[in-house]
Amino acid sequence: MLQVEGGFGSGRLASMAVLIGLVLGLAVAARAQQPLVEKLVLDDTIQPVSAGMLERAIARANSEGAAALLVELDTPGGMLESTRAMAGAILSSRVPVIVYVAPAGARAGSAGFFLLESADVAAMAPGTNAGAAHPVLEFGKPDETMNQKILNDAQAFLRSFVTKRNRNAEAAQAAVQSSHSYTAEEALAQNLIDLTAANEAELLAKLDGREITRLDGTKMTLHLAGARVETMKPTLRETLLGWLVNPNIAMLLLVGGGLLIYLEFNTPGTIVPGTLGTLMVLLAVFGLNLLPIRYTAVLLLVAAVVLMVLEAKFGGHGALAIAGIACLLFGTLTLIAAPVPEMAIHPWVAIAVSVGFGGITVLLVRLAVRARRLKARLGADALIGSTATAMEPLEPEGHVVVEGEIWRAVASAPVPAGARLRVVGHEEYLLRVTPEQEQQSHAPVV
Repeated sequence: MLQVEGGFGSGRLASMAVLIGLVLGLAVAARAQQPLVEKLVLDDTIQPVSAGMLERAIARANSEGAAALLVELDTPGGMLESTRAMAGAILSSRVPVIVYVAPAGARAGSAGFFLLESADVAAMAPGTNAGAAHPVLEFGKPDETMNQKILNDAQAFLRSFVTKRNRNAEAAQAAVQSSHSYTAEEALAQNLIDLTAANEAELLAKLDGREITRLDGTKMTLHLAGARVETMKPTLRETLLGWLVNPNIAMLLLVGGGLLIYLEFNTPGTIVPGTLGTLMVLLAVFGLNLLPIRYTAVLLLVAAVVLMVLEAKFGGHGALAIAGIACLLFGTLTLIAAPVPEMAIHPWVAIAVSVGFGGITVLLVRLAVRARRLKARLGADALIGSTATAMEPLEPEGHVVVEGEIWRAVASAPVPAGARLRVVGHEEYLLRVTPEQEQQSHAPVV
């Protein structure tokens, strides 16, 4: 009887194991047949970091055989060179790229409009807008000829893929030539986008079974029913670079690092301020290197530091310090040749950095100069003028306590133990002391 029950139990366990294996196998098979859509969220300015993220997302979608890459876009614009690189990556992608301006309130401004139009499928959520793509020269205001060259180049770049996507080239060029901007409904009516969708699920449902034309003219049908959407997370490197590419953070790191390095020079051997300051400056320089820098602004920053040092060393009744702070303020405000306001240093950050750094620099340099001008006093020299207490009767020599230390001393007259004395000089390690009452008796009488 026991053997029969044992056999029955083993058979039941085996049946359950087979059943679980079948379920897992069916789940794996269903997952393999389920279309994959890779998703990338771009909700910042267009710069080298975002370009690198898009290229990584396209490479990942291509390698994993995804049915499509969905780029959720919300950007005010950014750098033209990064925009060209990103549009080129979209145009050369083997996997269809869907650019979706979302959620409601998002925009595809300036550089974002180029990315929207370069996509295999361009879509917008209600309550979004796109356009205002007139190019801005990053290094100052150009003359009329240069401005026309830049404008013509941007229009030709846009036409090169808008016409291939069978979209309205005239309406697209209006966004570049006259900074025209379109709502989602207007963009759809003008044939600038392919569809509108309130959310991601509605977008994929509308695209399922839709035939699209690739850049080379070939036709392709999208199969996105029940697609599994996997959002690509930024790497640690991309997160750090995205943080550093913020010009306000980069400027604060630069100023803070400079002050820490100066502190290390004035108190050598502390190690920590110098190490931390060097790291902060290197991170700031690395971040600023990714942004368009005006070198005239760099000269203003150098001039600001020179003026503040001259004020502290020679004294200019505040005139040199004020001039230095003014140079620092103008240099900070104009340091980044920002194509969009979001990439510029905020005025309040510039004011805080200029006034704070200027005041601290003048104060620290002045203290350092004053310290160097004072005569160094060490050992017994530093005790002259200090108060001493007789440990024993001085007749005239004995031991006294000065600043918590025991010294051998000689008095000008015999003094009892416990008497308060004043150090007036020394001979090597022998102090010369005088009773305080004697010093007071020599004080002038008014």
